[in-house]
Amino acid sequence: MMDAKSQEKSNNTSTHRSVPNSDDSQAILAEQFGMSIYPNLNGLRVSKERYKQISYAFAKRHMVIPIEDKGNLVVVATADPLNLAPFEELRFLLGCDVEAAYSPRDVIMSAIHDCYNTEDGAASQLIADLVDKKDDRGDGEIEVFDLLDNTRNQSPIVQLLNLIITEAIQQGASDIHFEPSENGMKVRYRIDGVLQNRHAPALEYQNQMLTRIKVMSKLDIAEHRLPQDGRIKLRMGRREIDFRVSTVPIAGGERIVMRILDKGNVILGLDTIGMLPPVLEHFKHLTGLPEGIVLVTGPTGSGKTTTLYSAICGMANDEINIMTIEDPVEYNLKGIAQISVHHKIKLDFATGLRHILRQDPDVIMIGEIRDKETAEIAIQAALTGHLVLSTLHTNDAPSAITRLVDMGIEPYLLSSCVVGVLAQRLVRRICPQCKEAYVPTARELQSLGIDLDDLENGCLYKGKGCSHCYNTGFKGRQGVYELMPITNAVTKQIVHSPDAIEMRKLALSQGMVSLLGHGAELVKNGLTTVAEVLRVARGIEEQG
Repeated sequence: MMDAKSQEKSNNTSTHRSVPNSDDSQAILAEQFGMSIYPNLNGLRVSKERYKQISYAFAKRHMVIPIEDKGNLVVVATADPLNLAPFEELRFLLGCDVEAAYSPRDVIMSAIHDCYNTEDGAASQLIADLVDKKDDRGDGEIEVFDLLDNTRNQSPIVQLLNLIITEAIQQGASDIHFEPSENGMKVRYRIDGVLQNRHAPALEYQNQMLTRIKVMSKLDIAEHRLPQDGRIKLRMGRREIDFRVSTVPIAGGERIVMRILDKGNVILGLDTIGMLPPVLEHFKHLTGLPEGIVLVTGPTGSGKTTTLYSAICGMANDEINIMTIEDPVEYNLKGIAQISVHHKIKLDFATGLRHILRQDPDVIMIGEIRDKETAEIAIQAALTGHLVLSTLHTNDAPSAITRLVDMGIEPYLLSSCVVGVLAQRLVRRICPQCKEAYVPTARELQSLGIDLDDLENGCLYKGKGCSHCYNTGFKGRQGVYELMPITNAVTKQIVHSPDAIEMRKLALSQGMVSLLGHGAELVKNGLTTVAEVLRVARGIEEQG
């Protein structure tokens, strides 16, 4: 029989810990050793002072994390019940007795990432500290392997750059701009498509920081006269994040922009990107055709690549061969062959596309149609039984046809192989934390073609601004789409006269929902503001 003390311990454990999975050999070992078992660590964190006593590198190397503080005793979770060697060092580091408990490796790794993540404002604080510090060590000597690992003897410049990058990732930035001038550097983040000022390091640290970025990107640090492009791969806990780095010489020095390619922030899937149900259904139909060309248009940064990735991820299976050629490959997609353009060895879109056609593909994605040669090969592929997906930089859907004609493609070829054109933009979503209703003016309603009777309670919404959205009133972005299928009437118009304005009028008369029309629906549903929709769509409507 179980004694009273053992019974009490069993009852206490069962209140917040479940029985381990029988397949988990480590959990079975822990149970045999009489260790407490924590399948998850929700709500079981200790004070930040305890984490400061244990370095991030030590916790990650030994897979241990403090989870409960009982005064003179700290409970530390481990992923390996047989490895108790680090607990002697933990007693010394924590200055108290230590009790070992068991948690799965993934749970501990996630807890380590959460607990050692950089605090908000750390970069600003370090910039302030640098005013009183001088650092005479060489630039770029220490290679960064993990943004959260600050245990090595890093210079303040290296620490500052790590903090800036980490802060930008945490705030959901897509780009970091380092803009030098004669008075000092300005650091800006592009968040939800809009640049926001963040930091202003002193002039004396400008060259050191830019050199550090070039070293990380494997660029020539002695070259200051020519633009350069590079890439960085960094880790932030369990996340691997890629950066595209571009340098351009300007009057005040070298301007550097880092594009953040964070796979953790990309949600792929046509059902998740915000198309209206009829548009979504029709677009899925077009991307399900066995042959033809589907074009996605819009300016840089409007989400075209995400839309194409979502489309091909939805098609991917063992029965079809999907191949892409991109400049560069932004995200690696499972089960899809992706080729990156490499201009130095003369591997461009046209060359890569020719070789793709010899690989027996069913679906081909071209990052962008930039010239007549690429367009001609894409058309040839579509006419010989392939589905081709690609992008163009045009303002709206009908203009894509006009752009291809301007490149030198015959209208009759376009009318026979292009099956649909999707134009898109991104608008910022209203922050849910500070969203508030207001009564719109007649001019606002008129600009989107909305009647007051269409609005619930006669109100629209806007963001007041709060700490959650960094006082912008917006948090996240939403796609706005217009889809022009190539119907018989549009085909005749292309052959007769590929005029974008005439095609636009014809498509709208056949039921095409314009960018402005989709935006108006988002405004009525309280997802974005009138100003946001007009920012991306008003010029197009005025041209049409």
